[in-house]
Amino acid sequence: MIDWQNKIAVVTGGGSGIGEAMAHRFAREGMALIVADIDMEAAGRVAAAIETAGGTALAARADVARQDDLDALAELAWSHFGSADLVCANAGVVPAGRHRPVWDYPLEDWTWSLDVNLMGVVHTIRAFIPRMIAEGRPGHFVTTASVAGLVSGPGSAVYSTAKHGAVRVTEALYASLREKGLPIGVTLLCPGLVNTRIYQSERSRPSTLQPQAGIVEETPELQAIADELYRNALSPEAVADQLFGAIQEGRLYAVTSQNYDGAIRERTEAMLSRRNPEFPGLLALSKADSPAREPK
Repeated sequence: MIDWQNKIAVVTGGGSGIGEAMAHRFAREGMALIVADIDMEAAGRVAAAIETAGGTALAARADVARQDDLDALAELAWSHFGSADLVCANAGVVPAGRHRPVWDYPLEDWTWSLDVNLMGVVHTIRAFIPRMIAEGRPGHFVTTASVAGLVSGPGSAVYSTAKHGAVRVTEALYASLREKGLPIGVTLLCPGLVNTRIYQSERSRPSTLQPQAGIVEETPELQAIADELYRNALSPEAVADQLFGAIQEGRLYAVTSQNYDGAIRERTEAMLSRRNPEFPGLLALSKADSPAREPK
């Protein structure tokens, strides 16, 4: 267990949602923050709120799809604060039209999702982990993946594919650090439904990755169901609390809901018994993850 007082935390995607909640949670533990986001205005708002509450925070713009941006973010952490002790690869996007079959997604959606949700983690590891190793002191790395990286099925294919990759990369990071006996912990955060704006990700889609056929939106009926589900979902603050507990316990897996355990178990047992799986649909998974069903 690390004493986080006066340590330095870096959070990508820190301008809203889970990343914003992480930043405030870490600030309450006495950490100084670098709040990084592709939306500099949002990052600045979060950093200003932390400063107003008596903490220390610096806003930075970073597009996690670009290795150069993450290298510059790491350089900022060391030049401004002298180190980075807790690094959170949190930024993520969900392309619209997540109920489409896998063959209907345009190539631009695949590129955008993989660049941010998977390569964003890779870029963050490459920029920060070698520097943290060189410091030779305890630290921690967090990847925000998703339960979508632990289950499977027809829905949200481009997002889920990237999150499956993020899970594997993070497990490899954990294993490599342990194999070398290095004092850097790793936590893989896998939230279920969380009341954030991630399903409004189109606001940050690069102009170069606009599908030629245009953005495919959900049907009004499906959108109404999704809106209701997310209104009643777990709060970002509750997720940040669970994450910090996992960090303190040195846990690799931080899965925020038990309501996906059946789907995770079904997929795994189908592999081990050499049979075909029974994958639930996206809405069936989502409806299972309601606060009323969370363990007390």
